[in-house]
Amino acid sequence: MFDEVTILAVDDDDMNLEMLEIMLSELDCRLLKAGNGQEAIETLGADSQIDVVLLDLEMPVMDGYETIKLIKQSANWREIPVIVVTAGSSEVTRTLSLEANDFLAKPYNPEELRLRVMNHVRSKKLADLAKDMNQILEKEVIKKTAALQIALKQSQEAEYEISLRLGKAAEFRDQETGMHTRRISELSKHLGMLAGFDEDRCEVLRKASPLHDVGKIGIPDRILLKPGKLEVDEFEIMKQHTTIGGTILADSDQYPLLDAGSVIALQHHEKWDGSGYPRGLKGADIHEFARIVSIVDVFDALTSERPYKKAFSLEKSVSIMAEGSGIFFDPDFLHLFLDNVQSFVEIKDRLKDVAEEQLDICDIDKLT
Repeated sequence: MFDEVTILAVDDDDMNLEMLEIMLSELDCRLLKAGNGQEAIETLGADSQIDVVLLDLEMPVMDGYETIKLIKQSANWREIPVIVVTAGSSEVTRTLSLEANDFLAKPYNPEELRLRVMNHVRSKKLADLAKDMNQILEKEVIKKTAALQIALKQSQEAEYEISLRLGKAAEFRDQETGMHTRRISELSKHLGMLAGFDEDRCEVLRKASPLHDVGKIGIPDRILLKPGKLEVDEFEIMKQHTTIGGTILADSDQYPLLDAGSVIALQHHEKWDGSGYPRGLKGADIHEFARIVSIVDVFDALTSERPYKKAFSLEKSVSIMAEGSGIFFDPDFLHLFLDNVQSFVEIKDRLKDVAEEQLDICDIDKLT
C-alpha cells in the first residue's frame, strides 16, 4: 500500500529491541534501533524517512520524556508519530501531555503492536502525501500566477501601444510633434506620483493620458489645420473633439487603460471653476486624471513650438499657468506642479522631439 515503512525503536535493553524486531518482522519494514534518546535524536537527524518512533521512557543519557519534547518541538520531526512502550501505565498522562501520539504498556500483544504501528504509519503517510500535494499545488499556483502576471503585463503594454498609436494618429492631423504623446504620458505620471497616487494608479495614468486628444481625428481639416484664429462656430466644432474621443473609447470596462483614456479624453478641457467643456463640470466632479492631464498638456503646449507660435519661456509659461489656479486648474495639483516645475522641465527636455505674442489665461484653449 505504501512505499517502504521505516520504524525507529528506542530502548536501552537490547532484549526489548530484539523482541520488537521479531514482532514487527511481519510488517516487512525497515527497523532502526537506538539505545537512548540521544542516539534516537541523532538517528532522526540522519534519516528523513522515519515513519514512527517506538519509545521507551526509562533510559540513560537521555530519557524518553526529554526525547518526546525534542521531537515535538522540531519542525522537521513533530509530525512523526511517537508510541510510548513501557512497563507501566502510570506515565500515560505525562507522556500524552508531551504530545506522544499513543501508549502501549508491557507486556503488549504483538498483534496489537503491529496494528497500532500501522495505523499511525498510515496516518503519517497520508499526511505526507497531502503535504506533498499541497507543495506541488503551491508551486503550480506560483507558476500559473507568474504566467498570468506576464500575460497581464503584455496585455497592458499592448493597451499602452494602442494608446500611443491612437494618440499619434490624432497628432498627424493636428501637426503636433511626434513626442507630444510621450511627454504627456511621462509628465502625467510624474504629477500623479507627486500627488501620492500608488504605483498602479500612476501606471494607468501614464498609459491612458496619450489618448487625451484622440477625438481630434473627427475634426474637419479646415478647422483642425486652420492657421489663424477660429471663428465662434468653428471653435464649437473644435470643442467636439472631447466628446468624440470619449465616444471612441467608451464601453471599455474590460480594458482599464482605454476606460481611463475615455474619461481623460472627455474631461481634459473641463475647468476647475465650471467654465470648461463639454459638460461644464466643476471642481472635484472632474476626474483626477483629467485634472492632471489638463495641467501638463497646457505646460507642454506653452513651452513647445507650434506652426503658429514659438515656444514660450519657462518664466512666461509658469506665469500664465499660475493665473489659472482655481479657474482653469485644480489649485492643489497646480501647486504641486509649480513647486516641482524643474523636474517637469527635465522630463520634457529628455523627450524633446508663434513669435512670442501677448497671451493670457483666456487663450489657453487655442493651444491644447
